[in-house]
Amino acid sequence: MPTTYNGPLHEMTQTTPTRYWNDSCSVEELSYAIARGADGATSNPAIVLNVLKKEMHLWRERILQVIADNPTWGETQVSWQVYTELAQGGAALLRPTFESSDHRRGYLSIQTDPALYRDRDGLLAQALAFAALAPNMQVKIPATSAGIAMIAEATYRGVSLNVTVSFSVPQALAAAEAIEQGLRRREAEGLTTTTLAPVVTIMVGRNDDWMTLLVARDGMDVVGAEHLEWCGVACFKRAYGLFQERGYRATLLAAAYRNLLHWTEFVGGDVVLTMPWEWQVTFNQSDVRPSPRMHMPVDPAIIAALSQIPDFRRAYAPDGMAVAEFDTFGPTVRTLRTFSESWHSFVGVIRDLMLPNPDVR
Repeated sequence: MPTTYNGPLHEMTQTTPTRYWNDSCSVEELSYAIARGADGATSNPAIVLNVLKKEMHLWRERILQVIADNPTWGETQVSWQVYTELAQGGAALLRPTFESSDHRRGYLSIQTDPALYRDRDGLLAQALAFAALAPNMQVKIPATSAGIAMIAEATYRGVSLNVTVSFSVPQALAAAEAIEQGLRRREAEGLTTTTLAPVVTIMVGRNDDWMTLLVARDGMDVVGAEHLEWCGVACFKRAYGLFQERGYRATLLAAAYRNLLHWTEFVGGDVVLTMPWEWQVTFNQSDVRPSPRMHMPVDPAIIAALSQIPDFRRAYAPDGMAVAEFDTFGPTVRTLRTFSESWHSFVGVIRDLMLPNPDVR
């Protein structure tokens, strides 16, 4: 344990195999996290929109410069340039970690265009372009049918992926298997795999959100609120066990924090926890000390109660969904809509700088 105590999250990274990332590329938030043991960061359209709003004082001058330097660019082109530069800024903060870990840690995940969720070739092209932005850039692609279809090829081409928009055991397994295909193809051609650091996300909180919505919508009073906090935890733990059993080399990652269980229940696993800054502060200010619980199964009575929800059964069973069903799974649709709306809002922020409203002084 370190001489200076920097909080429970730092203690976790020092005493267990569990790692944590900052769920944002904000300079302020990422600096806080790195100082407390974080060795990576994630971003998506919603996150980057919030970062831009929070740290506009750091970016306004640069955005205006991009606009001035590219007089023929439309608002979408300017937006993508700013979006990638925000991610590159986060990657630069993590570069020392990347270099000191032999390129195994210190990645910044950048999200592909949410509008490409049905476009396998479009996702692949953008993944290759984003991977070239920085040596420690990791590319987030959705666990839709098109996303799953491009994973092996992108991995083969040397892209470290973060497979996201994923909420279930079937999605996590399909992603991990596709990554293995890409890694094996590289190995068969004598290409290195040791510098790739793929992760597979389960958005545990968004799993909880969907099951909670279904229970309320369908009047399923037999499932209590105390059980619903365990939906994402149960799926994550089951996927982790299968990853270990099958020897997948991708690291499982928990995202979309909603409660304390999304931290404490995963401690001790060889996993990554990507936490919003607000949750990091809450956890670090708590008196909770990290104790390994990843190996502890969810109470069978809780699993039995949750199994009354048809979509929980689909999410929890390894064969609960075919790849073709991923696109229409409720959490997938809701999350893709959120990401698309956030991207349009991001473009709106850039538009306001390109075309200031003359009615507002």
